Amino acid sequence: MAEKLLMLALSPTMEKALISSWLKKEGDTVSTGDILCEVETDKATMDYESIVDGVLLKIVVPEGAEAAVGDLIAIVGEEGEDVSDLLEEAAAETKKDAKTASKIPPDEAPAAADTDQEVAADVETEAEPSGSDFIRSSPLARKLAAEYSLNLADIAGSGPAGRIVKADVDAARSTVRKAPAKAPAAVQAAREDIVIPHNNVRRIVAERLAESKFSAPHYYLKVSAEVDRLMDARRQLNKTAAESVSVNAFLIKLAAEALKRHPRVNAGWNGDSIIQFGRIDIGLAVAQEDGLITPVVRDAAGKGILQINEELAILVDKAQNNRLTPEEYTGATFTISSLGSFGIDDFTAIINPPGSAILAVGAIKKDVVVSDDDEIVIRSLMRLSLSCDHRTIDGAVGALFLNDLKQMIESPIRALY
Repeated sequence: MAEKLLMLALSPTMEKALISSWLKKEGDTVSTGDILCEVETDKATMDYESIVDGVLLKIVVPEGAEAAVGDLIAIVGEEGEDVSDLLEEAAAETKKDAKTASKIPPDEAPAAADTDQEVAADVETEAEPSGSDFIRSSPLARKLAAEYSLNLADIAGSGPAGRIVKADVDAARSTVRKAPAKAPAAVQAAREDIVIPHNNVRRIVAERLAESKFSAPHYYLKVSAEVDRLMDARRQLNKTAAESVSVNAFLIKLAAEALKRHPRVNAGWNGDSIIQFGRIDIGLAVAQEDGLITPVVRDAAGKGILQINEELAILVDKAQNNRLTPEEYTGATFTISSLGSFGIDDFTAIINPPGSAILAVGAIKKDVVVSDDDEIVIRSLMRLSLSCDHRTIDGAVGALFLNDLKQMIESPIRALY
């Protein structure tokens, strides 16, 4: 008996997703656990695995098209089985949903109706042409290649039968970006606006950060920390460590130790109550080409710095390649965001729920300071800004935490006290 395959919620915040490529084609035999297609969720590209055995009889949602959670995307059954009834049933449900939506009063209807038409146009697909000049590629890959002015003939395909998919176009674009840029033309006749539709990552990031910024009353605490001893400790450790230990690994470890001493900072707002988290899970904000994601080091307080560094390297690599699973990027009880590598001295960050605080870390720069014995000396300084949710963390609580963290950064041995 034929089985309907529905779009699953592959992340906690996912409402709809885009099918970037089908790894199986109609008529292929599939088994439970086989990867059928790659799905771009609001946070990462994930594999969709078959939950049934049989033959892939019908692909309902083609490559480059979006499907909401619960939508029919494919049908699996016995070879030659008639699936017209299932397709008619799915079409009837879609028509019913559209009819229900049409009954929404005008003042309650979505304001951006025209945007829906644009998105539909973006995901519209066509049959693949044939001929000796045709290059196997997904509709989305062709669309992106045209936008980026890339020649499909110059791109190697990694999909089935050498088919070019979105990931191949993104990789080719990245290579082009690294090439030396040509000098701009002396005179440019006209400049046109470019409309860039939101992808799932950008949309969800915008929604979550706006919700955090406008629902949580933020306040900000700032200090400068001397990092000369921290950098000396890092150099000493790197002499014996198998892999170079990052400054971020040190910050995660020291922040975890400070949170152990100030558990009220490791908390979240829960409407009619405050949740003081039992485990310290620290997220590190990582920039992606099309958004932001926060891989999480679980139980950071219970791990050594080398273990944190090893896990962090794996998580960051997966984040930059859109391969994080929901368990790896959700539920941070505290977050660190660093823009020091971009040359930023000082900034404030928006709190990342469910936590109630985020630490913004600036660049390490040498400056002239007055020592405790009134001598003028040169020190390496790092600016730290702590954003707190005032509903959860009182000002004095946040100040005590940040002061302890500053002292640990200036003298890492304090973490052992």
